[in-house]
Amino acid sequence: MRSVGLKILKNKLSEYIRLAAAGETVLVTDRDKVVAQITAPDAARSVLLADAMLADAVRNGWLTPPSLGHPGTPPTAKPVASLADLLAELEGDRGER
Repeated sequence: MRSVGLKILKNKLSEYIRLAAAGETVLVTDRDKVVAQITAPDAARSVLLADAMLADAVRNGWLTPPSLGHPGTPPTAKPVASLADLLAELEGDRGER
């Protein structure tokens, strides 16, 4: 585990990010007080930024994931109107022109 002050971190950020990516924990200090911690991402975290941001939004309650009744099967289609009703309405619309 390493610690680094803000000023040094600012000047050598890429070096400390490489250390964290290699598995080392870097503690960031401001006036000898630990203010942050840089670590490698959890193994369960997606490598894609968009997936990670979506997962964070779900964890924070900003988004609700869709509920899937039976994964892999499409939802059942419920007709809004019968074909005869739709054709009658279409004919009525055409007659008004």
